[in-house]
Amino acid sequence: MSTKRLIEIISALLIFLFVYTSISKLMDYTVFNRQLSQSPFITQYANIVSWALPLGELLIAGMLLGNKTRLAGLYCSFFLLCLFTFYLAAMLRYSPYIPCSCGGVLQHLSWQAHIIFNSAFIILTIIGVLLHVKKQS
Repeated sequence: MSTKRLIEIISALLIFLFVYTSISKLMDYTVFNRQLSQSPFITQYANIVSWALPLGELLIAGMLLGNKTRLAGLYCSFFLLCLFTFYLAAMLRYSPYIPCSCGGVLQHLSWQAHIIFNSAFIILTIIGVLLHVKKQS
């Protein structure tokens, strides 16, 4: 399989993930916002995050579509996935109550499974970045 094809597959998986989760959050916005407001770490920012997160996911998905913005989209994907994973780990470690603000079928994963899922996508994203950088040099 060519490097270009592998980068496109990784990008497509990330696009699907971000579009799916953002649409799930926006379609059930009231529940998503309420769950975020119950999070001990972001309660005071819930109204901002409840809009910024799904819109940011859609923006990153758009960046992954274009050849000129794909590398930046991969870097943004890496950052967002790491942020989600660290947030989940912190919630598991320090919070007595963990509201699920995930969208769609992801809300049915256990917290540990969610961290594994995110970690797998982080690894895919790192591979995508490395392949993209290698292809450019």
